[in-house]
Amino acid sequence: MGRKFLEHMGGSRIFACAACDTMLTNRQELISTRFTGATGRAFLFNRVVNLRYSDVQDRLMLTGRHMVRDVMCKNCDAKLGWIYEFATDEAQRYKEGKVILERALVTENGGIGDRDAPAHS
Repeated sequence: MGRKFLEHMGGSRIFACAACDTMLTNRQELISTRFTGATGRAFLFNRVVNLRYSDVQDRLMLTGRHMVRDVMCKNCDAKLGWIYEFATDEAQRYKEGKVILERALVTENGGIGDRDAPAHS
């Protein structure tokens, strides 16, 4: 097995896997903090890297029926949230292709150009 290729998006505030600190996304990709996951608070992001995806699953959620894939860290395989593949309700279609990361499963730290800032979890 070869080495895993991991991407880094840059940015001044970085979200990373809480289990292994692999970079996932940055504050500029954050769409909303008003979501709820299995562990509590969750965030909706436009773009997230370094993920592995499960098969598509049909789930009935608070906002209706959605086709989703669970997302896991590409480096350590920790479950982090899910990606919306399809929403049956037209009003929920804005979520398609977007990723939910559960707050308890990620950390937020200073990124490039912000090295002296204190880390926050």
